[in-house]
Amino acid sequence: MTARELAAAGITDPRLRAAYLSCRELNARHGRTYFLATRLLTADRRPAVHALYGFARWADDIVDDLGNRAPVAEKARALDRLQADLATGLSTGRSSHPVVAALADTAERYGIEHRHFTDFMASIRMDLDTTDYATWDDLARYVRGSAAVIGLQVLPVLGTCAPRAEAAPHAASLGVAFQLTNFLRDVGEDLERGRVYLPADRLAAHGVDHELLARCRRTGERDGRVVEALRELVAFNRGIYRHAALGVPMLAAVSRPCVSTALVLYSGILDRIEAAGYAPVLRRRVAVPEHRRATVALAGLLRVTAARTRHRLAARPVPPWPGACEKAAPIAEEHPG
Repeated sequence: MTARELAAAGITDPRLRAAYLSCRELNARHGRTYFLATRLLTADRRPAVHALYGFARWADDIVDDLGNRAPVAEKARALDRLQADLATGLSTGRSSHPVVAALADTAERYGIEHRHFTDFMASIRMDLDTTDYATWDDLARYVRGSAAVIGLQVLPVLGTCAPRAEAAPHAASLGVAFQLTNFLRDVGEDLERGRVYLPADRLAAHGVDHELLARCRRTGERDGRVVEALRELVAFNRGIYRHAALGVPMLAAVSRPCVSTALVLYSGILDRIEAAGYAPVLRRRVAVPEHRRATVALAGLLRVTAARTRHRLAARPVPPWPGACEKAAPIAEEHPG
């Protein structure tokens, strides 16, 4: 994190600056797509997004890092310690844990509801003993805490030109869309952890179960039943992205290029899954090519430049873009059974 970003955000305390820097490093190391999109935010907003991502990554790694073979009880104790640090940090605004310190400061600066962090920790704990989900509704309860609330945490940082309550369902959908894309991209890696984050009933409708997925992972077999199940789930994922995209015009104009870029890049992973023929995701992780990342990021940078230029010339908040803040369709219309 540059001194300019920290100064723009009004972060002057040396320890707090170091805490935010730790979060930025986590984002840069583990969240290439998120990190690239974050560069399109105004400098004052970037530290807060890094703090939110850094905390989520830190907690997730306690239970999900493939290199962490600690017993479940030990992981549970680590989550207990983190949750205690979180509670203290949110109540006092300070913490000796650098990631929690940055998160607590961000929550206070932007008035982020503490329940979003509580819900997140509840979902993370589910990973200690839950290995699969019978239906989409079951998985959705997990995803609400692990992903939807991330969108709700970030929303106050991004800012809105519409009432925040109108933008919130779409921000939540964006978090869910990103998470489901992760589940599809990482299905093979998750099998190594003994987990399947895809609804068992939707897999079963195509004759797919955990054992078949594991066999295809192990042997490289391309089974048509697996292909059709993944094809359906990719289409479902795209529906969630469509609902999320309806909220982009509700954001503050200078934040829209960042979110649009993240949306395009992350949904592009679905394109790569399709192009690979679906089944290979059981054996390897697909990714958006670097040249595609660069092209999309450049387009976002041009939109950022235009928005900031209008802001400077007008010497007032950037006016809404055409179509901004129009009322979006109800969430039910975009989430098929």
